Amino acid sequence: MIVRHENTGRLSKALVANGFVFLSGLTAKDRSGGVREQTADILAQIDHYLALAGTNKSRLVTGNVWLKDVGTFNEMNEAWEAWVDKECPPARATVEARLAHDSILVEIQVQGLV
Repeated sequence: MIVRHENTGRLSKALVANGFVFLSGLTAKDRSGGVREQTADILAQIDHYLALAGTNKSRLVTGNVWLKDVGTFNEMNEAWEAWVDKECPPARATVEARLAHDSILVEIQVQGLV
């Protein structure tokens, strides 16, 4: 069985299947801040979608982070490290990428266990 949360017709923000939760790539709702602020915004959204799926960040398996400028890696990590479960951090990749809009500095996608 597949359970979809916040299906937009184009994508589901969170999808639960076979004991896993898959989140779509998320960007900050408030894009007025820098990388640290945008990352914190996204991580709060991740907490929300994980809760909808019946799980939490301690059950994350993988994370992918896309940065508009890899030179902001440390700023992103400051927010990430303040948020991540230090006893259960997921595997993670971070790359520089051209993102969908100039105001998007960070995009994050995670997968975890329910």
